[in-house]
Amino acid sequence: MRTSFLLLVSTLLSFFLLFSKSSANLSSTHGVFLKCISIHSDISIPIYTPKNANYSSVLQSTMAMLRFNTSSTPKPFLILTPLKESHVQTAVICSRKHGIQMKIRSGGHDFEGLSYVSDVPFIIVDLSNLRDVHVDVKGKIAWVQSGATTGEVYYEISKKSNTLAFPAAICTTVGFGGFISGGGYGAMLRKYGTAGDNVIDARIVDVHGRILDRKSMGEGLFWAIRGGGGGSFGIVLSWKLKLVLVPPTVTVFRVDKTLAEGALSLVHKWQDIAHRLPQELIIFPSLRVVNATTTTGEKTITASFRSLFLGDAKKLKIVMDATFPELSHSKNFIEMSWIQSVLFLDGLPFNSSIDILGRLPQAKSNFKAKSDYVRQPILQTGLELIFKRLLSDEQNMMVFMPYDGRMSEISESKTPFAHRNGTLFKILYIASPTGRQGATTDDYTHRLRRMYQFMTPYVSKSPREAYVNYRDLDLGQTSKNGTASYSQAKVWGNKYFKGNFDRLVYVKTKVDPDNFFRTEQSIPSIMH
Repeated sequence: MRTSFLLLVSTLLSFFLLFSKSSANLSSTHGVFLKCISIHSDISIPIYTPKNANYSSVLQSTMAMLRFNTSSTPKPFLILTPLKESHVQTAVICSRKHGIQMKIRSGGHDFEGLSYVSDVPFIIVDLSNLRDVHVDVKGKIAWVQSGATTGEVYYEISKKSNTLAFPAAICTTVGFGGFISGGGYGAMLRKYGTAGDNVIDARIVDVHGRILDRKSMGEGLFWAIRGGGGGSFGIVLSWKLKLVLVPPTVTVFRVDKTLAEGALSLVHKWQDIAHRLPQELIIFPSLRVVNATTTTGEKTITASFRSLFLGDAKKLKIVMDATFPELSHSKNFIEMSWIQSVLFLDGLPFNSSIDILGRLPQAKSNFKAKSDYVRQPILQTGLELIFKRLLSDEQNMMVFMPYDGRMSEISESKTPFAHRNGTLFKILYIASPTGRQGATTDDYTHRLRRMYQFMTPYVSKSPREAYVNYRDLDLGQTSKNGTASYSQAKVWGNKYFKGNFDRLVYVKTKVDPDNFFRTEQSIPSIMH
């Protein structure tokens, strides 16, 4: 008994000494890092530690995923909120000098929380103060800082012109930096391609703390940052955008159909024609389980068809009568300006002032997501099985986004975003605990994984493709601290980037050979 007691005391003492040493080392690292910051910065950078009263509010301000906002979630030991470009340079220089893991956050929409969670001590460089948008109507361009949201970009463009726009996200609280880093798509992708396809210059802080533009960074790095995923190559400060033309009047509609109203047959028809519609028209359905009645508790599936047409209702009626008469009801067609359509598609009151886009709070959600690409139409029998599966799982939701149009005209190697010609549509799967009392994170993530496995016969193969902006750590194992080997990273890298993955590795190895910029799914350096 005495021997066991002494062994326990010895073990606890060893643990205490190790913990004390670790804490002391971390505290020392904090001190030298802060000293480095003060030396390299001409004015004070706003820095928050867990001891600051505002620390939690700053941390949570752009933390969109609630499942990573728990008491057990690892927190950064410092949050830096740069006020100008030189502050970002200083953060990179000092973090690299002292070997500190850095997470870079613009909007905080990362589906796996990779911009604000880590399994090692880390800091966050939060770009939310760098959100300027400068629009040049005559030149049809805009410079946008990475901390701006897509809604703010839309808002600033619309204040200057009602016939200029930018093809970016449907969700208006997405941070611009992370969005474009993954290529980025929206409701105009069939007409104008991805957001990354319409970037013509950028300013980036590289691993040495230098600010580079397209000319000085070189075409290789400029190619990589327009779809290679955030957190791998540097910190993009701002993007130069080529604005696109939209008519003064566009038309939108939303039509909801239940199973009893023919939802299944409509989705079956949609997948055969949606990719062949005029580039100015997009129709994207979402499937979700709802109560069939308010009394019996019986469930059904609703297919919600949302649409944007870059033209007036009269022209839309002609197109719909010829292609999809089942949804061609003039009473559903609503004419409006393009900026109002932004509100409509995001589920916001489209008759309200567009000023709300400039001050929307960050959306907070609790879900797990996955993605797929479909290259062959799913047979009616297959759709019947999918609908049946949705009904049994209840929590899952699916959104179908059609491709073709401009997306098929751009080469797969033009940017890292390789899901181009031959893609019929993309699937976004979402599962959340909503509606199921007592559901835990494990419950709904397991349900989503089962749904994903179930979908295997119906989606792309060799590789089974995925969208990098819908980060999914299920796709392949990574090493601790984002130090995946080339072979480990290639598993998920081929899914996100297909044949572009090796080129991304080449660029990464050239510009960041020591793998300073890294996340749990960042592009690896083969020299590291």
